[in-house]
Amino acid sequence: MTEPYPIERALARIRPNRRIYGITAVLLPFKENGAPDLEQFERHLRLTVKAGLEPAINMDTGFGPQLSPALRRDVLALTRKVLGNSAPFTSGACALGYEDEPLAAYKKSVRDILDFGATPIVFQHAIFNDRSGAEIAKLYTDILAGAPRAFAFELGKQFAPFGQIYSLETYERLLDLPNLVGAKHSSLDRRLELQRLDLRDRKRPDWHVFTGNDLAIDMVMFGSDYLLGLSTFDPEAFALRDNWWAAGDARFFQLNDALQALGMVAFRDPVPAYKHSAAEYLNLTGRMTNAGVHPSCPRRPTWEREILEPLAAMIEATKRA
Repeated sequence: MTEPYPIERALARIRPNRRIYGITAVLLPFKENGAPDLEQFERHLRLTVKAGLEPAINMDTGFGPQLSPALRRDVLALTRKVLGNSAPFTSGACALGYEDEPLAAYKKSVRDILDFGATPIVFQHAIFNDRSGAEIAKLYTDILAGAPRAFAFELGKQFAPFGQIYSLETYERLLDLPNLVGAKHSSLDRRLELQRLDLRDRKRPDWHVFTGNDLAIDMVMFGSDYLLGLSTFDPEAFALRDNWWAAGDARFFQLNDALQALGMVAFRDPVPAYKHSAAEYLNLTGRMTNAGVHPSCPRRPTWEREILEPLAAMIEATKRA
């Protein structure tokens, strides 16, 4: 059970005019025949970078755990080609799909990511379950040997059955690993994230707490950065919102509220179906055409676009305010 967190302490955390580090998990769309639509992915990747957000590929939003290692590498190669030689991007390091045992598979995945000059973020796996904090820290050390910079990832089980949220004591051990520079936190629990922000401030101020809470995207006000699936719906709107916060422009609140309304709809149960909502939203707004999702993804009802349309209109109007 999550411990209480005093509201006055939360309010004292608000950081006006802070430059937000925004990373967006880019949707990988699929064709009707179940093949990835790399042409539309490339267009959306370009739009994301033009908006000013760092892309993250082979994440949950990009169906990384469902892709073969060869296809994940193809997506890495395409992303580096689009971004050029030096632009930063993040990629999920995943042990699934290899014939090797999990630790060796992780190392292969990280090596692929480093080959393309990207930052690995370690997707969880059953190998992390039922281990002590020291054992989990050792796993990260082994997996990321040779990586100059990397991220960890706490994933709630509402997103994936292999996910877990670490104890605060285990999380603190991760801050001791020099090449880990941040972690995505996807518990959908503000209090747990606020505890991590407090720990970060006390122990390692340069550490990034990336909110993965698509139901509370205003966590950026309290000191979190973000790595979100919701931001793939409208990267321009998220970048504009972030710029308004840094500039001290109160229009931040109206745009944040509009985006949060979208998040509450898109990330309703079953949560993994948010990727179908994303595809429908991108089709609706003209950013993609007839984009679908991986065959394993839960589907939203046929009337999904009807509830997304007024939200899209509200966001566009707010961007022009």
